[in-house]
Amino acid sequence: TNSLSIAAGRLSYILGMQGPCLTVETACSASLVALHVAMRAVQFGECTEHLASGVNLMLSPVCSTYLAIAGMTSKMGRCLTYDNRANGFGRGEGLASAALRAGTEGHGMLRGSSVRQDGRSASLTAPNGQAQQELFRAALLDSGHAAGDYACVEAHGTGTALGDPIETGSVSASLVSPRGRTLNLTGLKATSAHTESTAGLAGFVKLALQLEKGEPTPNVQLRILNSKVFSAMGSKLASASFPVQAAQLGKGDTFLGGVSSFGDAGTLAHAV
Repeated sequence: TNSLSIAAGRLSYILGMQGPCLTVETACSASLVALHVAMRAVQFGECTEHLASGVNLMLSPVCSTYLAIAGMTSKMGRCLTYDNRANGFGRGEGLASAALRAGTEGHGMLRGSSVRQDGRSASLTAPNGQAQQELFRAALLDSGHAAGDYACVEAHGTGTALGDPIETGSVSASLVSPRGRTLNLTGLKATSAHTESTAGLAGFVKLALQLEKGEPTPNVQLRILNSKVFSAMGSKLASASFPVQAAQLGKGDTFLGGVSSFGDAGTLAHAV
């Protein structure tokens, strides 16, 4: 069968789970949207535990061919996140899962989440910076935190000339505060490529690990900061960091961070 519902249903069958079960298809934001659905199910008492997963396998060259013809993929085959050489994304395979449990405290606590939509923009796949800003604010409101509390943002960061500057500008407008912590902007896709439907949860796991260790991971493909990213930060640049080597988040027992994932049809997700 080609029915996507079978994938989620089969897992529930094998593991004997009887809570809410559904397959989410919002392109590259799918797994982070699934995490949002899982969080709400636990919050509203539909279940006490929930498993959110994302998987991306490239079993056919057809999609890669179409993306290349459309000029969306990098000729270097890499996501050059934040870099001046950014010219498209590199595709990757991946699998990531997160288990949510009611009443969990301390490290790894999911504090808030939001899902929104680009709405009308320059084109179907063109990012809408204003919608991204509203997404970040809604997630912060849901978490009970404010701009300036973040130590890290795990960006969508595909390494495209258009997307990276718009996202960075949205982060600058919504999440950077001169009176708060220095905000570290990082991107997993520069290391693992763009795992598409898995990308959001993969970024979530990476963010949780680096917050627990108190160490932002370096942006491995960053050589020269994209001039448009630089301009998008504006006066907030002094309150942000794009780490390129091992570093520490600073002093403190716990750190707050956010992860973003944007679908090419406009569905946006952000988790705190």
